[in-house]
Amino acid sequence: MIQLQQTNQINTYIFRLAAALCLVLLINPGQYFNHKKPHTEGSGIGGGYLAEELISEEGSDVLLTTASLAVSEPETITKTRILLCDSYMVQSGDNISTLATNFGLNQDTLISVNKITYSRGLQAGKPLKIPNQDGIFHTVKNGENLSAIAEKYKANIEIIKTVNELFSDKVVTGTELFIPGARLDWSKLQEINGDLFIWPVNGAITSYYGWRRDPFNRGHRQFHSGLDIKGSTGTPVRAAMSGRVSAVGYDNVFGNYVIISHHSGYRTLYGHMHVIRTRTGAYVAQGERIGDVGNTGQSTGSHLHFTVYKNGATVNPRALLR
Repeated sequence: MIQLQQTNQINTYIFRLAAALCLVLLINPGQYFNHKKPHTEGSGIGGGYLAEELISEEGSDVLLTTASLAVSEPETITKTRILLCDSYMVQSGDNISTLATNFGLNQDTLISVNKITYSRGLQAGKPLKIPNQDGIFHTVKNGENLSAIAEKYKANIEIIKTVNELFSDKVVTGTELFIPGARLDWSKLQEINGDLFIWPVNGAITSYYGWRRDPFNRGHRQFHSGLDIKGSTGTPVRAAMSGRVSAVGYDNVFGNYVIISHHSGYRTLYGHMHVIRTRTGAYVAQGERIGDVGNTGQSTGSHLHFTVYKNGATVNPRALLR
């Protein structure tokens, strides 16, 4: 009987000791066990292969690898998508540069998708299309095929077909195709943003481009082909853009004049100058002095007449000046 009681007491003691040990382990397991994350292949974030440099987190025994920290791009970002557009209403103070940054696009994309011809004329309240990817539109010309278009923009034919939901390589003349990743010609972008030319003279505009009263024939109207910019005689006249001087001389209307040929079909004329300081055939850099403001030819006072031609036709210089 006594022996049975002693056995029961020993069992009770062992049970209490085991319970106490379990409680201690539950409260502070790290003190008694060294937990280390087993090294396995394919268990990193994104399924990366864990075989790179081991990194131990400070204050922890957990080992990570450089590969396990790499995150692959989601398929929704990398795969080709059809062109979709959201709508945005232009707010006061918006401009093409800030809008492009805010929407994660380049300026070329917003300009092309919205057919903007003069970005500085962007007005509050105008709705804009915001595409889901960068690129520009191309209008298919007579005789063009998809292969030639892809070659022109260094683009992939299959991507062009996917984005535009084309089911064959045939394209119809006049069709607008969105070319992912394509950019506008540099000079075209400068032209649309009004950054193509610098001011040939710093001064107030005394007569704008367009129809006006004829200053030499009262009661009549005439079309003014450029800008008249006020300046005192002798003020330097500078080339609005780099180019080759195609003509210099004297004209009864423009007086002493200089004409400069530029890239992309542009030419500029500088009239009524007091002195010409360049010659035909000379290459001039943007900002280089080509003459002095004067009052020669048909003029009512000292100023510079400035005309811009695009492919032989006059255009408004004001829209192209920085």
